[in-house]
Order: sequence, then structure tokens, then C-alpha cells
Amino acid sequence: MDTAPPGPPGPTAAAAAPPSRAGRDLTRAIPVGVGLGALVIASIAFTPRAWYIVAAGAVAIGTWEVFKRLRQARFRLPLIPLLLGGQATVWAGFLSGAEGAFAAFAVTTVVVLVWRLLMGGLTTAPKNYLRDAAVAVFVLAWIAVPGSLGAMLSDGEFGAQRVVALILLVVCSDVGGYVAGVLFGKHPMVPAISPKKSWEGFAGSLLFATVGGATVVAMMFNDSVWKGILLGVLTVFTATLGDLVESQVKRDLGIKDMGTMLPGHGGFMDRLDSVLPSAVVVWVIFTYVVPT
Repeated sequence: MDTAPPGPPGPTAAAAAPPSRAGRDLTRAIPVGVGLGALVIASIAFTPRAWYIVAAGAVAIGTWEVFKRLRQARFRLPLIPLLLGGQATVWAGFLSGAEGAFAAFAVTTVVVLVWRLLMGGLTTAPKNYLRDAAVAVFVLAWIAVPGSLGAMLSDGEFGAQRVVALILLVVCSDVGGYVAGVLFGKHPMVPAISPKKSWEGFAGSLLFATVGGATVVAMMFNDSVWKGILLGVLTVFTATLGDLVESQVKRDLGIKDMGTMLPGHGGFMDRLDSVLPSAVVVWVIFTYVVPT
């Protein structure tokens, strides 16, 4: 399971097919997006805390996708601690809140460090230990920790509203950036990392998400519009930066998508890249700025 297979094709793999202006196949992407939205609604319709099941599943799938890609690139990561530790981090949040999630993350980090140390046996010094151990902890911090905070949005009386707020704000950012980028995008934002991102698209994300944030906070939580605008702006920044982080990871690995699970979208992590960091800022806002 932990033996590294031959590495991926060269760094030109991500550019094998010429990208379209839209950047995705809408005939397949839209039905998949609708299906994911239906899954969100179904998960919180009976009880908001059922969202933990969705979040735990997303963390597991995302971790597995990233592990496979890293294994192809000859990283040797301890899969079992990553998968079980990710689940422990999410479900510890279910039982004990943020304190429990942090404790689970800390314990998993120690297990990962020791597990990677011993993967070659007691008589062989591990090769590339520092690199592999650091990347393994990065995977936990990238996927499991934000995933646990996203799951904890479902706690409390307004849990369903907080989950809906997260998804709506990320969708507003994504749709606004897509529409403005396709119609008006001329000035690349960070061409060295993500050539399709434009400043016009970023402005579209800000417009859609600030309106969405103001509406959500005013109507769902009966709180200040300005707090909603703050929420929208921060979500755009985290969603955009999260997308850029994943783009850079894929560039380092020489791949176009993390997987092929979602037609028109790529891999599961290609959808989670903006949701995970946004879950952090949404949890912080609803915990300390718009307490519910």
C-alpha cells in the first residue's frame, strides 16, 4: 500500500489539452453541481448534525485522492493514520467541539510522525523522512482541520442555516468569478499559478459574494448587513486563495486535476479546494462575529 509506483508523466501533463475559455465542461459540470447541492440539502433536512456524515466522507475522499497523487510522485505517506486521523478530527468535533478536534489533530500528527519513521522497519533509516512527514502533516492541516470546522457549523440551533450559508457563499464566489471572468476577463491575476483567474473574475466574485453574504446574514440571522458583507468578502479571499493553493500543488505534481470522480469538475478535491478554507472563515465569523 505504501510502496511508491513510478512517478507521474512530466510537468507538461497539466497542459496536455488546450483549455477552453470557460475552463470546464458545463454539460457535465452543471448536473454534478446540482447533485452536490441536493446532497447538502438532503443531509441537513432531517437533522443538521447529519452534515457531519457528509463532511467526514468528504475528508476521507479528499485525503485518498491527494494520497494517490502524492504516491504517484514518489512520496511515501502513512495512509492509515491519515485516513483514520482525519475521521477522528471530524468526529472529535462532533463529541467535544473545537477543543476535541484540535486534540485529535495533535494526536494524529504524533502518530503520523512516528508511523512514517517506522515504515521502513526498525533496522533501516527512512529516506526523505522530513519531506514525507511534513507533507503528511500538510495533508491533515489542509483537509481534516478545515473539514472538522465545516462540520461543526451544523452544531446548535442555527446549524442548518450556517451550513447553507457556507455553501451559498462559496457558490456565489464561484459563479460570480466564472461569469465575470468569461465575459470580461482580460487581466490575469496570478498567471504563473492559475492562468484562467482574472482580476475581473475576482471582482465578480466580490460582487456576488458580498450581496450573498449581506442577504444571508440579514435574512437568516437577523443581524447587521455589514457583518454579512464582511463574511462575503472574507469568503471570496479564502475561496480564491484555496483554489490557488490547490493549483500550485497540482503544478508541483505535474497534473491537471486531483482525480476524475466528478465529471466536468475533475476530482473531489477540485471542488473542495475553495470550500475547505472558506469553512474556516465562516466558522470563525459565526462563532465570534455573528454568534448564534
